[in-house]
Amino acid sequence: MGLRDANELTWTQVLDLVEPMTDFAQTPILLDANSGYGDFNIFARFTKKAEALGIAGVCIEDKDFPKRNSFANTRHALEDIDSFTTKIRAAKDGQVDRDFCVVARTEALVAGAPMDEALARADAYEAAGADALFVHSKQPTATEIQEFTRQWHGSVPLVIAPTTYAATPTADFEAMGVSAIIWANHALRAATASMEQAYGEIFAARSVVGLEGRITPVQDLLALTQTKELLEAEQKYALTEPKAR
Repeated sequence: MGLRDANELTWTQVLDLVEPMTDFAQTPILLDANSGYGDFNIFARFTKKAEALGIAGVCIEDKDFPKRNSFANTRHALEDIDSFTTKIRAAKDGQVDRDFCVVARTEALVAGAPMDEALARADAYEAAGADALFVHSKQPTATEIQEFTRQWHGSVPLVIAPTTYAATPTADFEAMGVSAIIWANHALRAATASMEQAYGEIFAARSVVGLEGRITPVQDLLALTQTKELLEAEQKYALTEPKAR
């Protein structure tokens, strides 16, 4: 959408964008709910609508609304623990599908809070009914995550997003007890770099000839979007020629 990661999309716009994905994707979708778009009531409505669309789970972070991207050079204000746990409880109370997941994300370490606060928040979020705990860090190494996993004794799955400490082998995270990794923005960043390079070459050469063979063939795009299925349906449901009066 070309917008900043600062709650500039409404929650209804987010669901509108995600709905086509639920029709196409064959794997479960975990939806980023930012800081919940409002109070417990708004978040509960959001999760209920997301569940109805077929979303497998939502992830909510404990920042004040409107949130700021974790890697933005600014102050990151945390929401009060009691207020945040209310959102978790309301979402869990309102779900219909027992497999629907609410992932609680703590930004305590990103905000510069001590490890003790990150651990206390993790415990509170699990107690409120969160199905998984997402602990975030923006350090260049996995030291904070390693220390968190050493001290935390929760029973729900632990999720991380190693954007800045990507050099750590995944096997090391497995050894720490991490259950899932979110490669949060790498597809977007890869696509952005590729588009900038491609259009730079087109502008310089005033031609697309040099790109052929290095970009996805049109036929692959047609296959990806299941165009063959449409063509077969056209044959199946083709209208007969109208009779002359």
